[in-house]
Amino acid sequence: MSVNFETLEFDIGGVKTVVKAIGRGKPVLFLHGAATLEGFDFAAGLADRFRVLLPSHPGMGFSGPAPHVAGMADLLVHYLNLLDALALPEKPHLMGFSMGGWMATELAAVAREKFDRVVLVAPAGLNDPSHPATPLGEIAPQDFPGYMTHDVTVALQYFPDGSDTAFAEAFGADRAREGEAVGRLCAPFGMGHPNLRRMLGRITNPTLVVWGSEDRLLPASQAPEWVAALPAGQLLSVPAAGHLVLQEKPETLTKIGDFLAA
Repeated sequence: MSVNFETLEFDIGGVKTVVKAIGRGKPVLFLHGAATLEGFDFAAGLADRFRVLLPSHPGMGFSGPAPHVAGMADLLVHYLNLLDALALPEKPHLMGFSMGGWMATELAAVAREKFDRVVLVAPAGLNDPSHPATPLGEIAPQDFPGYMTHDVTVALQYFPDGSDTAFAEAFGADRAREGEAVGRLCAPFGMGHPNLRRMLGRITNPTLVVWGSEDRLLPASQAPEWVAALPAGQLLSVPAAGHLVLQEKPETLTKIGDFLAA
């Protein structure tokens, strides 16, 4: 089924910033992960109750280049400026996945008053040595789908299968472009911040941590650490799901929507 989005475009500090939007209701700002290969179609699962706003990070997805980005602080300023440009009629919920979960964590820590509820889906950033993430550089390209979902057939639909040369070439170019942007974002401390646990204590917003029980990239054993550090955190564990939990178990979006609507 094809999902129809509105396309909004803004100039944020000289960066072409594209926001896909769907649905009606209270706004939800969603921050994507370290790639956009899975797209945004999952948002249809929230669009019956919310207006979901899905920006592409600078240098990624549909947005333009941002060579000035040198770390997460630049992205926080970018998104605070985007919020100003959006001029939303009410305080949005904030939702982030993987690298976007790290981003949402820092954004909520510094600007909690700008958001209502927060949802962190398999968030990166904590870098707890007791619960190590799988180093991406150690995963062979052909093995990536098996690390993205518990049921590999779900992930395979987003990867080239050799039947479409043009798609494969575009896929490679997109991943190289996004990888360069992520590399600059992660240059200071890697995929996270050494003081992120301290930042979690500032997020007094009701916060839902969502994690697939079979996540091979960011282990679900991290989830209790996040919840324990959040003043108003709760956990939604999703059985038989990997990292792309929203795509693998779309029914999870109903539970997320119930949390946001509470």
